[in-house]
Amino acid sequence: MSLRSAVAAPFKGRGEGELAESEFVVALSLDRDWFSPEQATRLADIAVGEGLLERTNEALVPTFDPADTTIPEGFVPDEELLRRRSAFEQVLDALVADGIDKREAVAEINELQQRLAVTIEAAAVLYARRRDIDVNEAADRALAELGG
Repeated sequence: MSLRSAVAAPFKGRGEGELAESEFVVALSLDRDWFSPEQATRLADIAVGEGLLERTNEALVPTFDPADTTIPEGFVPDEELLRRRSAFEQVLDALVADGIDKREAVAEINELQQRLAVTIEAAAVLYARRRDIDVNEAADRALAELGG
């Protein structure tokens, strides 16, 4: 969820539906002092890779409504966001963002994995889809990681 909050912050702060990548970087590095410019650029790349942002005509456009994202008072994103998350972590974050208890989700995903003899990523995607949660980006990534 903190990745979504970090990505939403520049759009909410500027009240824009799209930002030039340089504006996004300035908002995260200079305006908020959360990251260095290089780290902010890396965050944009990760957000694009995880389907939270799209690059169009040298602009970044969120694939979600930033206005619906709560940025807690005093929120400061962790540099851990700068590492690429696994497909499983992406699905788990989507589940938690939809209000599903993390421990419950992990337990049920593990049970599915054992019962169906599939990868943890496949079980997580199935679990999310059964709850009508869109995890297509993570599903595509999990499939690509399998060589499919």
